[in-house]
Amino acid sequence: MKELITVGVSSCLLGEKVRFDGGHRHDHYITDTLGKFFTFVPVCPEVGCGMPVPREAMRLEGDPAHPRLVTQKSRIDLTDQMQAFCSQRVAALADEHLCGFIFKKNSPSSGLHRVKVYHGGMPAKSGRGLFAAEVVRQFPFLPVEEDGRLNDPALRENFIERVFTYARWREFLRGKPDLGGLVEFHTAHKLLVMSHSTTIYRELGALVGNGKQLEKAELFRRYEELLMMAMTLCATVKKHTNVLMHIMGYFKSGLSHEEKEELLELIRQYHDHLVPQIVPVTMLKHYCLKFNDSYLRGQLYLSPHPTELALRNHV
Repeated sequence: MKELITVGVSSCLLGEKVRFDGGHRHDHYITDTLGKFFTFVPVCPEVGCGMPVPREAMRLEGDPAHPRLVTQKSRIDLTDQMQAFCSQRVAALADEHLCGFIFKKNSPSSGLHRVKVYHGGMPAKSGRGLFAAEVVRQFPFLPVEEDGRLNDPALRENFIERVFTYARWREFLRGKPDLGGLVEFHTAHKLLVMSHSTTIYRELGALVGNGKQLEKAELFRRYEELLMMAMTLCATVKKHTNVLMHIMGYFKSGLSHEEKEELLELIRQYHDHLVPQIVPVTMLKHYCLKFNDSYLRGQLYLSPHPTELALRNHV
């Protein structure tokens, strides 16, 4: 992707002083590292719906599936005010062409996972912030994540990989998409999808293979749904090892005995958590160039996101 990818983000994570106490939660990884590749659309639901800074702290109460937003001391119910804003702002986000959203963890408006919901005075980490819930409802295929979970290398890689994949899909749709173009898109993403789910990999193949039997809009909708469903599943070391061995199979007949043993050893070391994934991947990319395999050179699995992000450098 040459252009910056548009991603929504909770405003406080960009350093904006919009929190209830007048502070922020500036995340330098988001602004300084991801900011080289993403352009951000900041949203603070509390300020957006007319609440002041600073303001009284709030929390979610009642049914976790349909919680109420209530101020902690004065006991004012602000649910309707917040939901009115959420409906309006999320509808407007459709024009922003988002390819992802990073939410603030634990927030009663923007928390994505395990937000506290109080019932009878006791909290249960079973809720989702009102704004985050509306975003997910309106954009079910959009890659979403929380700031705290980006500290986990596997979750961070999964989210960023989803964002870049979704951006490529949106770029495909912005052109003049047809079945031939979908075949090209699918071919380039085959091994990437395989590293996340072999089951969905086969489903996507069958869908594309029967593409002439479907209306184009339905074909693209179903493809997008399955593609993003697959990408949501984390690619494990075992799945990656299978893909690495699969790639090696394309040119192992051209390798000397020593080269084969060296490559197998690097893949084994990766499987045993002794070297990062970038080590066998780099070697495989070298052989792709050496043997000039156009199919493998076109596989996005080998370079699904910018090398500068170093997402495959952790053991």
